[in-house]
Amino acid sequence: MKPKTALQKQVAKLSATLRPISSAQTEWAYKHCIEHIAYRTKNGTTTCPDCGHVWHTQGTLVDTLCGCSCPNCGAELKVQETRKRTQNQTNYFSVITTCKGFQVIRVAQVRYESRKGEPMRFYCSEVVQRWISPDAKVTDMALLRGFTFCYCDVWALDSDMEIRPHNSLYDDVVALSDVYPRMSILPQLKRNGFKGNFHGVSPLRLFNALLSDPRIETLMKAGEIEEMKYFLSNPATADNLWASYLIAKRHHYKINNIGMWCDYLMMLKNLGKDIRNPKNICPQDFIEAHDRVNRMIDAKRDKAIAERMRQAEIAQREREQQQLLQEKEREEEFKALKSKFFGLVISDNEICVKVLESIDEYYEEGKKQDICVFGAGYYLKADTLILSARIDGQIVETVEVDLRTLKVVQCHGKYNKDTEYHDRIINLVNSNAKLIRERMTA
Repeated sequence: MKPKTALQKQVAKLSATLRPISSAQTEWAYKHCIEHIAYRTKNGTTTCPDCGHVWHTQGTLVDTLCGCSCPNCGAELKVQETRKRTQNQTNYFSVITTCKGFQVIRVAQVRYESRKGEPMRFYCSEVVQRWISPDAKVTDMALLRGFTFCYCDVWALDSDMEIRPHNSLYDDVVALSDVYPRMSILPQLKRNGFKGNFHGVSPLRLFNALLSDPRIETLMKAGEIEEMKYFLSNPATADNLWASYLIAKRHHYKINNIGMWCDYLMMLKNLGKDIRNPKNICPQDFIEAHDRVNRMIDAKRDKAIAERMRQAEIAQREREQQQLLQEKEREEEFKALKSKFFGLVISDNEICVKVLESIDEYYEEGKKQDICVFGAGYYLKADTLILSARIDGQIVETVEVDLRTLKVVQCHGKYNKDTEYHDRIINLVNSNAKLIRERMTA
């Protein structure tokens, strides 16, 4: 990528002046970044993976687990009983240096290829450069990579080292790489507390924090390494609790477990306690105070759950009362519409057709017949009258009469299917329409 900003142009120009990875650095990587594993067969024949020398070792594999030295090249080897004939390893190491006011992390890939009986082949290629300015701005120089999501070692080794957009892979290779022990460090980093030990933190991450976060600088200078690593990994916690931490330190309070102490303070904050009061944040018996506050949090949650349940019960009762009120209003509306027809019965001595006289009867009719006479709200339709045709009290068909024409518009049995009485019921209701008319004009 062509440099665009002034910073990128400066970094690209300075990168071209860097010397290649030195032979001493490559030799260190060969010794420390690759596992040198000797091939050993069951009969004790051992082959050096570095020079290909073959010799015989006495005893069992257990006797050689601590390793051995090649009698030919002197390489310190781990022993593995195997019939494999090849080994391939890939790893990374970092060279930390400075250049014209920049802290530079140079990452090289090392590859080791060994075939049984042959001298090994060792390759070292610089793949990434991370340039850190004194104000903690990071510019990346890197080789091209192959297009892959699941494998990070596919570098185009014949490509040019150029300015590249930030890629999380660059963070990963820096974090996973071994660090060459001879380093050149910016004066600003030394001033801010760096003394050559990364304490298990990625160099890039630690350098950035020391140059940009005064809190990390304070902790490094005070030698509070565990606190530094915790706040570096939990920046939101540092934002919330840094003032409390300083108060605790001013009162010479010893924090044995920074993670538990921060959890304790966050629980205090959740309870509405003052986390800048030394009485709260510096308990004499920390474990007892931590457990007590934890129990208070549990009690607070239980109380909140009980309150939510109480509110839900109140809401449920209100819904039930509202539903009862609505049902009462529907019942009154139904009676206003249909009460004039109550008691109306049409019969031919076998079939008895009666008016449904309550909303509950509509519900029972719909449920027994599997029809929508209740679900569709027929009980509130002003121009419709629903009757139930029965024989010996058993429902045969349900009848809908249009009060504007006094004609049957629907007449069906169970599942909306017609029965053998279908035509007879329709004729019976239509021929007695005058009874319905009398009720309408009464």
